[in-house]
Amino acid sequence: MNLKEHFTNKIFNLISETADELGLECYVVGGYVRDIFLNRTSKDIDVVVVGSGIEAAEALGKKLGRKAHVSVFRNFGTAQVKYFDTEVEFVGARKESYSHDSRKPVVENGTLEDDQNRRDFTINAMAVCLNQARYGELVDPFDGLKDLKERIIRTPLDPDITFSDDPLRMMRCIRFATQLNFYIDEETFNALERNRERIKIISYERIKDELNKILLSPIPSKGFVDLDRCGLLELIFPELTALQGVEVRNGRGHKDNFYHTLEVVDNISKVSDNLWLRWATLLHDIGKPRTKRWDPRLGWTFHNHNYIGEKMVPEIFRRLKLPMNEKMKYVQKLVGLHMRPIVIADDVVTDSAVRRLLFEAGNDIDDLMALCEADITSKNEARKQRFLDNFKLVRQKLKDLEEKDRIRNFQPPVDGEEIMQIFALHPCREIGDLKSAIKDAILDGLIPNEHDAAFRFMLKKAEEMGLKPVNLPNNNLI
Repeated sequence: MNLKEHFTNKIFNLISETADELGLECYVVGGYVRDIFLNRTSKDIDVVVVGSGIEAAEALGKKLGRKAHVSVFRNFGTAQVKYFDTEVEFVGARKESYSHDSRKPVVENGTLEDDQNRRDFTINAMAVCLNQARYGELVDPFDGLKDLKERIIRTPLDPDITFSDDPLRMMRCIRFATQLNFYIDEETFNALERNRERIKIISYERIKDELNKILLSPIPSKGFVDLDRCGLLELIFPELTALQGVEVRNGRGHKDNFYHTLEVVDNISKVSDNLWLRWATLLHDIGKPRTKRWDPRLGWTFHNHNYIGEKMVPEIFRRLKLPMNEKMKYVQKLVGLHMRPIVIADDVVTDSAVRRLLFEAGNDIDDLMALCEADITSKNEARKQRFLDNFKLVRQKLKDLEEKDRIRNFQPPVDGEEIMQIFALHPCREIGDLKSAIKDAILDGLIPNEHDAAFRFMLKKAEEMGLKPVNLPNNNLI
């Protein structure tokens, strides 16, 4: 491959000129180089300078003129140059040493060789020279190109040292293998197992970022299986490993809910790249270990696992430093509701049941249905097809009833203010009872979702409750 063809952009020519003028060795390293060989586009341009990266960045900024913005981070010895939609990170070549209780290294100036030695994986340690005399020359001391071709994740140096020095690299190892669908070198994987306890010095903020990237991969199950095999998953996400195993009693066993969950996550990943829908899918059966019971008549049961799982979502999000906002509530909602469409699809698909489902799911109904369809992993093809056919009926009824009854994001046609005015009431339980009765009547199809019909129903219900209207409107509603 002629690498010069991949460095024709004006920014590379100007970096080359700048480096030569300053008499500095200059290289593009890491992901940008790796992605050239993977035929992937990459916007992250990392440049290593043997000398001062900040000096090179500032000189480039002057060359680019007023349209360039240079940010300098002297404490870290780095600088960033933004030029339109291009960002270039500059750093001086360095070598690092670590203490056992921290992933923050002691940094010293170093050579290109020192800088490549400190890289996490061979495929990220390749460098391309930008100096004019060697422009486009690949520097690949660890055979990263060979590992790319063989689809291998391997550390440049001793993996025990690599992972012990910076344990976050263990998560990155599995994340890269998952994203790229690569295999982890055996010696490297064994080091993951040996060093797994070191993950305890890494903050959950950093772990969470890697988990999100694994979840957003084309086949997320690959990452979670690797995390489990090396023992990391039990340390960072014990609720997930608790799903593992099959217990058999009187010849009756249940499915392994860990591998079932991963199959469902892979299924949803084929139809949606919504991170939070993928989180909801990963957690949809998280309540099963706490609800597992043996019933001699029914076999293994997991009654109310969806509601228990819904309650577990906030504690999991809090510990993993995931957002405690509407995203968490969305995941909670889908975990809590995920059994409802399945129950409906397993029975007669009634208008009332579908209205209530639409009322509770609101705008998230389509995501909920996608999760439930992904959840059908039965090996009995006839049973699987019956569920999927019934889901089609549910989807059609959802569409028909939404057009007719406008239940999604339901607002009561007679609200509490109007009820208080009609009956001269202050806030009290009776107002809530009337509102609930109106809602139930609409959802059960007893009355249409219209003000006048709801008003007449309210008067009738109030009479049964012993309430008499005081301020009736002067119209024909009664």
